[in-house]
Amino acid sequence: MCGRYAASRKPEDLAGVFEVEKWEPEEALAPDYNVAPTKEVYAVLERPVKGADDQSPVRQLRTLKWGLVPSWSKTPEGAARMINARAETVHEKPSYRRAFAERRCLLPADGYFEWVTGSQERELEVEGKKKRPRKQPYFVTPADGSVLALAGLYEFWRDRTLPDDHPNAWWVTCSVITTEAETGPLGVAPAEGPRSLADIHPRMPLMLTPDRWDAWLDPSRTGGDELRELLSPPPEGLMRAYPVTTAVSNVRNNGPELLEELPAPEEQTLF
Repeated sequence: MCGRYAASRKPEDLAGVFEVEKWEPEEALAPDYNVAPTKEVYAVLERPVKGADDQSPVRQLRTLKWGLVPSWSKTPEGAARMINARAETVHEKPSYRRAFAERRCLLPADGYFEWVTGSQERELEVEGKKKRPRKQPYFVTPADGSVLALAGLYEFWRDRTLPDDHPNAWWVTCSVITTEAETGPLGVAPAEGPRSLADIHPRMPLMLTPDRWDAWLDPSRTGGDELRELLSPPPEGLMRAYPVTTAVSNVRNNGPELLEELPAPEEQTLF
């Protein structure tokens, strides 16, 4: 799954990486080292610019809210639960299938966080000596330091309780697509601990390599089989993972120190 990630790149840098043609400086977000559901995030997408004479799709960097609200939903209350869409079923689930066909995006990130329960901690839980075993957070990021492009979907939702001219009348929300975690070795593994992404969690956010960006963002591609081929996992060995401070577990904590690599898991008995 993907329940927390980091996104600290400047919009002008993202615009260069993703060949963005339009972005609004006034929508710039502060660096966020602990992105949690319902927060605003950057998304790269292609659609016509509202009000422009030429209605051809334009690649844009937009600010969306993480947690998809289907267009037909009566309220936005379920947004925090719809942060992830499974690659295996995204084409058929009522909440996602229309967005999958028409509104796909890339969500730029430095990397994502995942929490691991060590073997000895699990044993203590089984023995009844701990009701809630301590988990060690890991940061998963491209081994070459590049931007992580997460496959995403976005959707528009109209708040009918507000007038048409209200600035919050329309919500634009998104979800991260996830897939089965890689079982092959990490590109760079920690000195101690998990050796693959599957050792960390059975699922992972779907990273799209640059050769798939154009096809994924192209709104003229609506065919199910053609799009589903783009959801195949990336080559193995592109990622690294390392332990980080448990302070990231509190969404109120936010700063570059959350991404600092620990010499070993904070609790030596984790593995």
